[in-house]
Amino acid sequence: MTHTNTAAAAGTRPATTEPLTLRRVHLGAGGPLSDVRIESGLVNAVFPAGESPRADGQSADLDGRTLLPGLWDSHVHMVQWAGLRRRLDVSGARSAREAADAVGRQAVALPAGEPMIGHGFRDGLWPDAPHKDLLDTLVPDRPALLISMDLHSAWLNSAGLALVGRGDHPTGLLREDECIQAMAQLPTASVELTDQWVREACVAAAARGITGIVDFEYADNIADWTRRMNGAPVPLRVAASIWSPQLEAAIGRGLRTGQTLDTPGGLLEVGPFKLLTDGSLNTRTALCHEAYPGTVPGEPGSHGLEQLPPQELVSLLRRASSHGIEPAIHAIGDRANEMTLDAFEAVRCHGRIEHGQLLAPKDIPRFAELGVTVSVQPTHAVDDRDVADRHWAGRTHRAYAFADLLAAGAVLALGSDAPVAPLDPWLTMASAVTRTGDERPPWHPEQRIPVADALAGSSRGRRLIRVGDRADLVVTDADPLTADARTLREMPVHATLLAGAWTHGPSM
Repeated sequence: MTHTNTAAAAGTRPATTEPLTLRRVHLGAGGPLSDVRIESGLVNAVFPAGESPRADGQSADLDGRTLLPGLWDSHVHMVQWAGLRRRLDVSGARSAREAADAVGRQAVALPAGEPMIGHGFRDGLWPDAPHKDLLDTLVPDRPALLISMDLHSAWLNSAGLALVGRGDHPTGLLREDECIQAMAQLPTASVELTDQWVREACVAAAARGITGIVDFEYADNIADWTRRMNGAPVPLRVAASIWSPQLEAAIGRGLRTGQTLDTPGGLLEVGPFKLLTDGSLNTRTALCHEAYPGTVPGEPGSHGLEQLPPQELVSLLRRASSHGIEPAIHAIGDRANEMTLDAFEAVRCHGRIEHGQLLAPKDIPRFAELGVTVSVQPTHAVDDRDVADRHWAGRTHRAYAFADLLAAGAVLALGSDAPVAPLDPWLTMASAVTRTGDERPPWHPEQRIPVADALAGSSRGRRLIRVGDRADLVVTDADPLTADARTLREMPVHATLLAGAWTHGPSM
């Protein structure tokens, strides 16, 4: 039987469909050849291949492909990712001058007065510094803005600074809170256009096997996703995070992390409460025990940036967790991670640490001891290796320590941090498994993790497909357990199902 990919083509909402039998498919990575019966959005029965009884509904012969649990990206900024897909990428620039030249060339093709927006710069290894004067020379007639790859800094020309009310800024390079506040003042696309871009990005994610995301966009995510899901359909489940400005309203509504909200298909759930304790490696604002090279220990900024005092962090964790809202705390430097683990220990609540990039050896076992999930983005380890070697010299053996965390019993949740890295779970998993993204040898190969653990970390811990599970599934042309590094990274996805309905799939 032929199934057209209507969900992917039109963004149609996955709905409860007639029963479906998937025939001749390997049940899980390395699993037996089986027939899988799906009814009412659930895995209803599993049979040895060829032994499923004739039944009503649809049937698809998968010709020996591999059936896996549907994949989740545990850390996404969805509006930024959707918009970034339409912006100038300067991630390959090796200097401020090279990035500015690219901006100047692109700006010439834009309509008069339209802002020039780019993304992806990494200045941690540049020989020259970003400065507004450099952009002014090449783009004098319109606002120009570049957002860093890690989202923690922005580089603007004079017109861009004036647009966000910071015309007197001395350099045009904004970091951390100053960057976030400026970004919030930029003109944005209409709600309707933004929602269209987000739906298109969701369709693209479904085509890579994604069935769900945790969205950490800095916004009222529950309201935004409720609107989207009550409008045109979305082919993903979404856990919508809560930020501080929305916390009290969420508590007042009685919302709890994991709670399913009333939207079509029940695809929206309450996510965690997001807080920031420090900055990032590339901006040298990740909070560390040791000072950054070239700084004076003890001077302001020498060890990074503390975004929240420990007492305030404990208070916010206690407030949210006492009402059933689990915290998700951004912590990158080893000092920030220690402080955050101390806060979890004081409050004794479950939750997540987002990133956990640099860890003191004594803190690695504490994740499992305290029941704190570590939400990691393996592609950062590949992309940041050179910056880490410079700014965390002598400490990189405990950076992105995925294998050590697993050995200590920690639960890993894998994600992309899109738009910092592409929203592609196979790129994420390949980075965790290989620890390299180019022709160079693996970076700290002792921290590589097995494919099976990468799959579990990308599917909310689901290692097996069992009768009674939600039929959120992905069909791949290759078995991840036997795939070489390139195949794993570029994994051909044959089909994706959400609650038993196709969200991506060719003719079968």
